[in-house]
Amino acid sequence: MKIVKIIAIILLVAFVGIQFIPTTRNQSDTVPSTDFMLVNNVPETIQKKLQVSCYDCHSNNTQYPWYNKIQPVAWFLEDHIKEGKAELNFNEWDSLSSRRKASKLRSIIKQIENDEMPLDSYTLIHSEATFTEAEAEELINFITQLKDSL
Repeated sequence: MKIVKIIAIILLVAFVGIQFIPTTRNQSDTVPSTDFMLVNNVPETIQKKLQVSCYDCHSNNTQYPWYNKIQPVAWFLEDHIKEGKAELNFNEWDSLSSRRKASKLRSIIKQIENDEMPLDSYTLIHSEATFTEAEAEELINFITQLKDSL
């Protein structure tokens, strides 16, 4: 029984200790002129859905939930955001070549059609980020038109 108490105390101290290890916050007060929403004529309904479903991981400004202050959750979120921005950063959209934009748009369409994005781990807590069939169809149609116009 004594060993269990020692292990519990060590785990508690470790948990409290990791709370003081900072993470990098993905927040910016400005929207660059290269942002996807500014460069393209995005309908308001699609803008709102992209903000809710995509921009937390795919832009320079994440709206962090309250639980982001708890480690190791903050590390998990930071990793997902870094991966998301490395794959696609909507704030840097206009800095991409036309060929790269077309590739990203094809990828977005495919991932929405295959229900791969937004991630299940994100929509589990953010149910408003899920796409209804109508929203997915509207977004796919818009992105297809955008891709065809490049």
